[in-house]
Amino acid sequence: MTTQLLLIDPQNDFCDFGPTAEGDARPMPALPVPGAVADLRRITELLERRGGAIDSIVVTLDSHPLVGIERPLFWETGDGGEVAPFTVISADDLRAGRYRPAVTQLQGDDRVPGVLAALEAQGKPGIMVWPAHCVVGSWGHQVFAPLAAAIERWTTQHRRLVHYIHKGSHPLTEHFGAFEAEVVLPDAPETGFNHGLARRLARAGTLLVAGEAASHCVAASLRQLLGVFPQLASRIVLLTDCMSPVAGFEAAAEAL
Repeated sequence: MTTQLLLIDPQNDFCDFGPTAEGDARPMPALPVPGAVADLRRITELLERRGGAIDSIVVTLDSHPLVGIERPLFWETGDGGEVAPFTVISADDLRAGRYRPAVTQLQGDDRVPGVLAALEAQGKPGIMVWPAHCVVGSWGHQVFAPLAAAIERWTTQHRRLVHYIHKGSHPLTEHFGAFEAEVVLPDAPETGFNHGLARRLARAGTLLVAGEAASHCVAASLRQLLGVFPQLASRIVLLTDCMSPVAGFEAAAEAL
């Protein structure tokens, strides 16, 4: 039986880098998760020291457009003002005119209230507006450099495959989990359940899981996978010292 590693969103925008040195041109991460750099360094060390015991690696990548339903640029207040990150917008907010899409083409688009209503039906308060992060092509979208180098060395040394999975590209739905968006859109197959990925991971004798953030993308990925393959639960090993929650959402991580 194989050992697979599911590595969730090990990207620069989630890294809690320390202050930059004078003259350092490194950008600031958009959504740093406290503890993420230490987590990713431990994963790097695991690959360096025990990589031979891992048969395959799946790396998921948060891959967003600049403007999406969970981004500040997507929204404006009823009087045309800016919407701050970490605002929660509900279906009732939209109906009452407290917020509206700022993108002209989406004003009056039935899919926007439909997504908010679907989230409400799932028992969620609405859509969280996050700082723009992991924009495709940006520095923040890239894998943490020491880990990326370790993955490259692992591939070269062991001649084994790494599978990169991009998620979050559709601008009208949030996409935390590796397998499907929070709201699946009928006309967008990329938001539907990724059965191929789930079947690949379900074949593992041992499935190691690590990455960021424990409270959101890791938690959602596990819920989605076990919802289809509950028998996999006994074969999953959570590398809890290689994942951390978003600040303020520690309880969601503790529930894993």
